[in-house]
Amino acid sequence: MTTLTRRRALHLAVAGAVAGPAVLRITRAHAAEFSLKAANNAPISHPLTIYMTKAADAIRDETGGKVEVKLFPNNQLGGDTDMLSQLRSGALELFTLSPLILATLVPGASISGVGFAWNGYDKLWPAMDGELGTHVRGQIEKSGLFAFERIWENGFRQTTSSSRPILKPEDFKGFKIRVPPSPMWTSMFKAFDAAPMTINFAEVYSALQTKIAEGQENPLTLIDTAKLYEVQKHLSKTNHMWDGFWLLANGKIWRGLPQDVKTVVAKHFNAQAVEQRAETLKRNISTEQDLRARGLTFHDVDTKAFQAKLQAAGFYKEWKGKFGDDAWALLEKHTGSIA
Repeated sequence: MTTLTRRRALHLAVAGAVAGPAVLRITRAHAAEFSLKAANNAPISHPLTIYMTKAADAIRDETGGKVEVKLFPNNQLGGDTDMLSQLRSGALELFTLSPLILATLVPGASISGVGFAWNGYDKLWPAMDGELGTHVRGQIEKSGLFAFERIWENGFRQTTSSSRPILKPEDFKGFKIRVPPSPMWTSMFKAFDAAPMTINFAEVYSALQTKIAEGQENPLTLIDTAKLYEVQKHLSKTNHMWDGFWLLANGKIWRGLPQDVKTVVAKHFNAQAVEQRAETLKRNISTEQDLRARGLTFHDVDTKAFQAKLQAAGFYKEWKGKFGDDAWALLEKHTGSIA
């Protein structure tokens, strides 16, 4: 019987000595033949963790226990940048990451998060499950990683604040807002004359609590499950970016797995990604009600004014140049003209 272990996988990734599956022979009875570690940054109660767990259970059941996926949620293995490093080295086999943060390694991955580009899921999912998603996955593969076919849902991002509501673009001026480690996030908020601060998600709550940052931006579900409402007063419904989670695998380890194992693992993770999307959308309605009850004041905004500000600041022109005409055409095929 065999198992895929961290030490062995790391050795293979660094040394590059073996082209076949990264496996070790063991003697424990009833042990899985293949054991894969999967990590995320989401709390245990978040739909991402819940549906990744369902996928892991389905994989174990279909393979009769021969394939085991061990899930490490809620930044148990470190922050996003730490876990990405572990994934690349082979110390971690599977990891979910925002395409906007992945852009630190794969610049083209962040195209799905262009500010104020999307106005609904009826355009978003066909793009991400179709040509735009295929294009991004190809870029990811060039980096030595493998991206599963279906991207998971994080949601449209909203702006929260402990100091003042954000109602118009000018309200961002000088605003100390936490952003993830992503060039596009920093670029967009600088275009609004804000003061973006790069902080890993594991440290967001304390940064808001100590007023190092005035505000942050995240989808409703994460604001709820991470209890950010405890340290924020206002929520402005900016819907400024859509964000998801690519489920990534170490490319060398993934290629080394038997085809039947890859087929079962991909089937269940892709299926549960679609289920998780629907659950997150359903949760958003009740989550808004819950957050209001917990003291967050909600504010509607005119998103067209924010888009016009980005246009005037040259944000879209800059990023079209970075992504290239072909990739931008795939984006605008679904969003309509934005630059």
